[in-house]
Amino acid sequence: MSKKKVLVVGGTGYLGQHLLQGISEIPATPYDVAFTYNSFPPQSLLDAFPGSLAFNVDLKTGLGFHSISQQFGQPDVVVNCAALSVPRACEKDPDTATSINVPTSLVNWLSSFNHNDNTLLIHLSTDQVYEGVKSFYKEEDEALPVNVYGKSKVAAEQFISEKWANFAILRSSIIFGPQTVSPVPKSLPIQWIDGVLSKGDKVEFFYDEYRCPVYVKDVVTIILTLIDKWFSEGKKMQLLLNVGGPDRVSRVQMAEAVAQIRGHDSSLIKPVSASSVDRGVMSPADISMAITKLVQTLNFSPTPFKDGVKLTLAAEASS
Repeated sequence: MSKKKVLVVGGTGYLGQHLLQGISEIPATPYDVAFTYNSFPPQSLLDAFPGSLAFNVDLKTGLGFHSISQQFGQPDVVVNCAALSVPRACEKDPDTATSINVPTSLVNWLSSFNHNDNTLLIHLSTDQVYEGVKSFYKEEDEALPVNVYGKSKVAAEQFISEKWANFAILRSSIIFGPQTVSPVPKSLPIQWIDGVLSKGDKVEFFYDEYRCPVYVKDVVTIILTLIDKWFSEGKKMQLLLNVGGPDRVSRVQMAEAVAQIRGHDSSLIKPVSASSVDRGVMSPADISMAITKLVQTLNFSPTPFKDGVKLTLAAEASS
């Protein structure tokens, strides 16, 4: 029997690499795997996951998808991790943000296959679709984003639900965890906090912006559970899930957790209001999310924040 095919779009990004890692750790790898990259041929990734095929794809134009059709074929699952996810960059260039974050070329390509509804599309969205004026948003709450990034992700959700019959949209909070096989250029939240506190200088952290950070390996487990559900049950889904950790924390509380675990001086943490810093982009104040639907639908409970921080720092120490 031929193996099921899984395509990871944005395989060189932070979540994409962790997902490739997670798939490679399944005993007797049950899937054929391919991934897309945008800017560089990822030799270190190919070395780490020798069974995977890599394809250069431009998501704005769709250039490169044709090669996947020819060399890999129609995927049974596509996980779209690709995004322009730096809010300030989106604010500066809304057109590029929309052309990358709304998966038009991806969905058009998938539509070109004869039995296209045989493909499950798992799409990563964001907690920044919420306005941020209350705590613990539910999936059915209105999406009222305050910045271009959030607006582009809402447009993506709408596009997918209108154009594709078989999907799971995951509204993810800040994803944290260990560094990737091929280190990503952006700074990782826990490692950054640990780095600045270890220098012994006072650092400002916001006390009035709240999120539900989620441990990266939990996000991978959620994606793999959805893939398994599709393959074992064969039922099309139109699923929207908040994907966050169980804890609502401010940046100050995040820093305090790192300081406590690593033994840094917590008096270095200087609480300031988010309104005191101009970041060149509006940022929602409280986009903590309720995850009851996630827990009930997939029978899975995400890792508490402090435990995830311990796991992250332990992984960094051993690498």
